Amino acid sequence: MSTTALEPAALPTGDAAAEARYAQATQLQLTWWRFRRHKLALVSLVVVALFYGVAAFADFLAISDPHATDARRSFIPPQGIHLFDEGGFNPHVYGLKGVRDPRTFKLAYTPDPARKLPVRLFARGYSYHLFGLFETDIHLLGIEGGGRSDGIFLLGTDQLGRDLFSRMMVATRISLFIGLAGVTVSLLLGVILGGISGLYGGWVDTLIQRLIEVLRSIPTIPLWMGLAAALPNTWSVTQVYLAITVIISLIGWTELARVVRGRFLALREEDFVVAAELAGASQMRIILRHMLPSFASHVIAAVSLALPAMIVSETSLSFLGLGLRPPAISWGILLQDAQNIQVLAGAPWLLSAAVPVTVVILAFNFLGDGLRDAADPYG
Repeated sequence: MSTTALEPAALPTGDAAAEARYAQATQLQLTWWRFRRHKLALVSLVVVALFYGVAAFADFLAISDPHATDARRSFIPPQGIHLFDEGGFNPHVYGLKGVRDPRTFKLAYTPDPARKLPVRLFARGYSYHLFGLFETDIHLLGIEGGGRSDGIFLLGTDQLGRDLFSRMMVATRISLFIGLAGVTVSLLLGVILGGISGLYGGWVDTLIQRLIEVLRSIPTIPLWMGLAAALPNTWSVTQVYLAITVIISLIGWTELARVVRGRFLALREEDFVVAAELAGASQMRIILRHMLPSFASHVIAAVSLALPAMIVSETSLSFLGLGLRPPAISWGILLQDAQNIQVLAGAPWLLSAAVPVTVVILAFNFLGDGLRDAADPYG
């Protein structure tokens, strides 16, 4: 028996081994290998994952009840956690003492260094349902002792004495999941209607394109003003949440549908599409299994731009009072308090809600760039 095939010289080494590895790799492996080279996209992926981690554990990360009001704690400045004192490592915050303003005669609370309240991990606080299933009162941070007005105010308080850090945690969950749900619905509508429009053509294509043109021609602000007036005041937060998500989705699918239609018009005469039709494949299978994967990078690029646009839409509408309404909590609702210049001059920490909006939008855009490039590894 010849041993030529077993000789070490015949085994792939160096560049030959790398070429063999790439030749045998799946599309998913090639995509991941190329995505790993995009360092900024990797960092953005971590940032986005952290934001959705915060959204999933928002109540656990919240320090106090985000809906609890206390006029005595109005506009308390941000307070840091002091890690050391004379006895060594001892995380604590200062208690608060009331001081009467000599000009306005209003009672304001300021830190009292003489009162040190210990900060503890996994402390007990207000009750909530983790993931909507398990009732618990365990929170990441809490203090021992202290009066009614004492607390951990990492980002300060608003006019009603509500802890901004706790409210921002809950707002992250609502704003991010509105964007995610809206993009999911828009993706389904855009791919299906855009695919049908590009694959069938004729009167079906004309009808869908006229519908897209009508939706894109409607002025956005008057439309939202009308929709905000149409939503009943008796609706619960959940009902308004679902209504806002559906409306954003029904308006946001048109751009993706145009992208999908253009690609389908270019691909529908290709040999693999004709072969699938001759083999008896259904139109939906041709769309989802044969045509759509061939231009996944275009879909990813469109989705990566649509997701931050959805988040910005919800934030902007809530900021203008046309989206979610209190007692719901979103980034836009938190920024409503920053509309008054006089209030903002005395409490600039109210603008802190703009930071997560900016960071997550940039992260989604950088992540979308990396995914778009990686989804086409042969490009």
